[in-house]
Order: sequence, then structure tokens, then C-alpha cells
Amino acid sequence: MTDVKLILNGRAVADQVDADLLLIDFLRAHGCYSVKRGCETSNCGLCTVLMDGKPVLSCSMLTLRAAGHSIQTLEGLQEEAADFVGFIADQGADQCGFCNPGFVMNTIALLRENPDPSDDEIRGFLAGNLCRCSGYEGQLRGIRRYLDSRKEKGGPRHGE
Repeated sequence: MTDVKLILNGRAVADQVDADLLLIDFLRAHGCYSVKRGCETSNCGLCTVLMDGKPVLSCSMLTLRAAGHSIQTLEGLQEEAADFVGFIADQGADQCGFCNPGFVMNTIALLRENPDPSDDEIRGFLAGNLCRCSGYEGQLRGIRRYLDSRKEKGGPRHGE
């Protein structure tokens, strides 16, 4: 067992872990159930979390590699996510809901990096997320409608 300390959703967490414990298992053991186990091959994006603000796949990262870093899951980003998840739901893109946390995490990361992405940039950023229900166009339409509504309200635009 090895000591690990990190910031999880804004609070300091210290624990003892086995050297081979995956970050996904650590997060779920600490109540972060939005982090899903899907493919277990780093191909579906269901386990996406933000480490120091950048999306990472928690199913392919050892917990010890996250030591000293800030990890955010959907549980810690509810307020930020609430702004646009309704737009995605309105487009029928949340049919079963299993993939939603990964899409939301990657969308948050995208919009932090690029507040006004093109449709191709959105598609590129979300390409690592697997959804078997929606065909992906609903997510794209929802994000686009959210961005359009922000522009109408005078929100941030690309390059500002």
C-alpha cells in the first residue's frame, strides 16, 4: 500500500492504495459514480475526468499518477454542466444516459479551451466518446444550440 494525496472535486483526499489501482476504481470508491466503466480499453470515453482541467481516461491511469493533481468529476461540476445539459436533452441525445457524463466532461473541457468552436471542432473533441443510442448528431445540435443561446445573451465568443 502506498499513500496518495490529491484534490478531488475541490477537496483534499488522502488514502492508501495498491500500486496497481486504477483511477476509475479510486474515484468510484470515493463516491464519484458518474465515472463509468465501459470498454476497459480506453476507447469509449465513459470514464473521462478532468485532471488539472484536461480530460483524461481514468480507466487507463493509475491512481498514483494522479497524486498531487486536481481531479474533477461530474459530481464536482454540476453547476457548470447544468448550463448546457438541458440543450443536449432537448435534442434527444440522452436516450439511455449512460454516456452522458463522458460527453459532459469533454464538452466542459472543450468550452473552457475554445468558447466558440466550429461544428468540426466539436466533433473532433468528442470523437473519443462512444454512444450507441444517439448517432452523435443530437449532442452536436444540443451543444450548437447552447452556444447560439449564449451568443444571443451576449456570452463569450471565440477569441474574447
